[in-house]
Amino acid sequence: MSATRSTLRRGLAAMAALPLLALAATACGYGSQSKDDDTSKVAAVGKKIDGLASVRIGYFPNLTHATALVGDQEGLLQKELGGTKASYSQFNAGPAEIEALNSGSIDIGWIGPSPAINGYSTTDGKGLRIIGGSASGGVKLVVNPKKIKSLKDVKGKNIATPQLGNTQDVAFLNWIAEQGWKVDPESGKGDVSVVRTDNKITPDAYKSGSIDGAWVPEPTASKLVAEGGKVLLDEADLWPDKKFVITNIIVSQKFLKEHPDVVEAVLRGSVKTNAWISAHPDEAKAAANAKLKELSGKALPADVLDPAWKSIQFTNDPLAATLNTEAEHAVKAGLLEKPKLDGIYDLAPLNKVLKAEGESPVDDAGLGVK
Repeated sequence: MSATRSTLRRGLAAMAALPLLALAATACGYGSQSKDDDTSKVAAVGKKIDGLASVRIGYFPNLTHATALVGDQEGLLQKELGGTKASYSQFNAGPAEIEALNSGSIDIGWIGPSPAINGYSTTDGKGLRIIGGSASGGVKLVVNPKKIKSLKDVKGKNIATPQLGNTQDVAFLNWIAEQGWKVDPESGKGDVSVVRTDNKITPDAYKSGSIDGAWVPEPTASKLVAEGGKVLLDEADLWPDKKFVITNIIVSQKFLKEHPDVVEAVLRGSVKTNAWISAHPDEAKAAANAKLKELSGKALPADVLDPAWKSIQFTNDPLAATLNTEAEHAVKAGLLEKPKLDGIYDLAPLNKVLKAEGESPVDDAGLGVK
């Protein structure tokens, strides 16, 4: 194993095992580092599922986690949990949420694919399961049109990603390699300078001219466009059917084993929330923004919220085949040894819920628990 790959692998393992690092403060979120959220429109009423008083749920305060934002804001998840209280915490980065799951501080979480892969790999497949999908898309390469007019102009420029080894960082490094350009994955130096930058700082870095563009999720991408940036590439265009996983639902294996009915209730709430989002897009968008304002103190303006919302697809399907491809990208980039992902999915509870809702089952791409 090369020294660089060994260093990166240890670094990624540490990111999955340690609390939030100051230098990697966000994978794609806005708002607080971690904030307990006990405000809900719907109270916990009725019989406790599995006799459990509460289920602790984590998510990021950003639009790619809008299923959780809306489900929390509108009480749609709580409705399915009856007398078992949904207790929410927000995180700005995948590593922090994985640590919370591993330590038992949360039971279930909405999270991106790369942290899920890292969290599964660094516990030798014993820590988590992916139990559902939530969102696809919502990632763009936005550039300064005065400096970059075409894709070939990206060479030699400073382009931000949210965090070393995060989902967007892996995607950008893979795209760079496909152009035939060379970049050291650890330092980010090479034919393109990859600048790992907190999403909350990226718009200011863009305005100051310290970066020439960014490969980022929503709403950061639309924030850059509002500052005069141009969308040079939508990552969805690089994927079959323009679909790729950006947000999964994970659960601790211990919690899944001990409280399967609670897990099923959360999944039912997620499926019903996605159906409500589809049926009431304007209300759902407003609900997500209201929750963001509550959590961060500031709502997104319409010129950011509207285009960001349009670029995200909400889905119950975890798009398992694309997770496997993203893992391959991380390996090719030198960020991971080839991970063993067999058993990372347990979609039986979700498929049970989907059947009851009259919807088609989803597939685990051969990576399901046996």
